This record gives sequence, C-alpha cells and structure tokens, in this order.
Amino acid sequence: MKAIVVGAGIAGLVTARQLGLAGWDVELLEKSHGPRPDGYMMDFFGPGVDASQRIGLYPRLAAAAYRPDSLEYVDTRGLRTCSLDYGQFSRLAGGNVLSLLRPDMERAALAALADVPAGRVRIRYGARLAGAWNDDDGGVRAAVVGPTGKVLTGNVLVGADGIHSEVRARIFGPERDYLRPLGMRAAAFIAEDPKLASRFRNRFVLTDSIGRMAGIYSLRTGEVAAFLVYRDAGGTGSGPGSPDARDRLCEEFAGLGGTVDRLLELCPEYPYDDVVAQTIMPVWHRGATVLVGDAGGAVSLLAGQGGSLAIAGGALLGDLLGPASSPDGVSAALGVFEERWRPQVEAAQEAGRRAARTFLPANRAQRLARRWVIRAAHLPGVDRLVARQIVGRTVK
Repeated sequence: MKAIVVGAGIAGLVTARQLGLAGWDVELLEKSHGPRPDGYMMDFFGPGVDASQRIGLYPRLAAAAYRPDSLEYVDTRGLRTCSLDYGQFSRLAGGNVLSLLRPDMERAALAALADVPAGRVRIRYGARLAGAWNDDDGGVRAAVVGPTGKVLTGNVLVGADGIHSEVRARIFGPERDYLRPLGMRAAAFIAEDPKLASRFRNRFVLTDSIGRMAGIYSLRTGEVAAFLVYRDAGGTGSGPGSPDARDRLCEEFAGLGGTVDRLLELCPEYPYDDVVAQTIMPVWHRGATVLVGDAGGAVSLLAGQGGSLAIAGGALLGDLLGPASSPDGVSAALGVFEERWRPQVEAAQEAGRRAARTFLPANRAQRLARRWVIRAAHLPGVDRLVARQIVGRTVK
C-alpha cells in the first residue's frame, strides 16, 4: 500500500511514521526547502501526551522541552502586574505539560522517522502540489512541481499542509469556505541578543496591554523567541508572506516599552505573520483523501493544543490506516478516524473560540479582570475558571 502525504509538519511527519511502521510506502511532500525554523512556543499537554507516549515519541519531545519557572505579565516599564507559577499551570493542564518550541517539535517528529525501515518514507522538500484527484478505482493521484516532479499515484492522499491547505483547496473547495478567522494575527521570530536571553531565562513574559500582546522567552541557544498577537483591523484574514509584515509589526507594537522596541529592532525582514483562524469543515475525508491537523480541524493557537492534536491525530490516522489492504479498508479506516477524532477537535475549537473573546483585552476593565483571575488562580473554584480560559479544560 502507498500513501501520499502532503505537508512535513508535525501531523504529516507523525502520520507518515506510523504508516511506514505499518509497512506502507510513503511519499512525503513539503513545499519548503527544509524543516521550517519559524514558530512559537507551545504548551504540550492533553491527548498528544498520551499519543506520544504510546508511539514512542515522548522521550524525544521531553529532551527538547523548556522548563520555565513562571508566566508573567508586565507593564510598559517592565514591572510585573501578575504572574502564574508554572507548576500551578501544569496542574491546571492535567499535570503533564511540556513547553516546546514548534520547530523543536517538528525536528523531534522528523528524527523519529529513523524508527522506520530505510526507504519506507521518502521526504521530498521543495515539492509543491499542482493537482490532486480521487480516482474511480479507489486510488488517488497527485501532480507534483519541484524536484523529480511528476504525477504520483497511491492508495490514500493525506492533506497535512496546514490552515492554507492546498489539498483541501483541490479536493474540497476554496479556503474561504472553511477558514474562520478569529479577528487576530500572530507573528513569531527568533533573534540573537545575549543580554535579553540572560534577562528572560526560565520565564515567559507577556505585555499586559490592550488590543495587542508581545511575548518573549529565552532559548538554550542564547537566542530569544518573540511572539506577537494583534487585532486584524482590516479583517482580511490573509495568509503569511506579506512583504510589509515587518513594517506592520513595528507600527502595531510601538509604545509597549523598551524591551518590545528592542524586539522590533531584531525582527527579520520577513517574519512569520499569519491569521489566527480555525478550520471548520462538515467532513474531513472524500474518496481516498483525508485531512489531518490544521488542514481539516485547526483549533488556533488560542486553544493551546495545536501541537498536541497534531501528534494525536496523526498517530490515530496512521494507526487506523495501517492494517488497510484495499480501497474498502481505506474507506472504513477514514470513517472510523473521523468518528473517533472529530469530538476531540470540536471540543478544542470551542475552547479556542472562548479564549478569543478574552485573549486580547479590549479595554481596561477586561485587562483588570484578567489580572484578577490570574492572581486568584490558586483559590478553589477559581482554578477551574483559569483552566477553562488557559487550557480549555476543567480540573478535577
């Protein structure tokens, strides 16, 4: 059996690994010319923890994790307004949280392909999808532009190519039918500044600001990672790659204090900057094509579970498809995947929509309310409220 997986991000790599371990031949297509260096820090908890432990990926993730002491909000002078102990945050999230940079998660999943027999999974970087079709005989075809570009055939086509999925556009319809912007954009970049890295070691620091938020944390490399979220005033919902992204960020985040000013000086010419959105679809599979991860069920960074769901969803899809040996077997596996996985994704999407209402305070009253919630997080009852706002779950 042969699979064509489009997108060598977290979900695509995990799906490809599980299929390869099950004996499938996998063509893994990625339009980037190598592993992507951009991305923000994610708190890894929930279903992805269980899935990564089950498939043997967890040790690689744990080795790459950061262990911050606290999450702090600061004013424009850099003075702390409220904070949350990270041990307490871990408890609110279920007691098992890893803080991981998104590129590190991808590298861990990529390294785990070494568990698959040689030649079973072939990664084609720089390969762009130019066409995709479900065939009448139950198979699929994909036209590829790039290195050794040609028309590939397979038994299943997996779209793991993110919220701007080309597979989704080719098989299910245009992006506008499924992408639901949440009224914000997020930017992220990594820069070198030893002084900032030393100052912010072992803590995540966020600006306690209205309508926008900048975050900073230091990396073990001596670099700093910046995370910027702001309202999408134009409401365009446009994707990444805007040539004026740096200028827009400098304009949006002016006046938030010296630390943010320094981050803006360090901002590269073309930072990651994309719409904060969810992917809402009535069905994730059609014929022998299926979507996994953000391509079919993006929850947005506000839900805090994107990486976790990418690993858990990819592992489930790969394991269900693994035993299939015919078009009927593939069809049955895709149906079971959607039946079992959709409730998890929809619950996380609801958590993301709740978080969107308060993530960026619109006024001083909302900002004060956030401070109160965080300061009172240790109180019985309030801890459940914090859990719902931060991680989309209720502590037991």
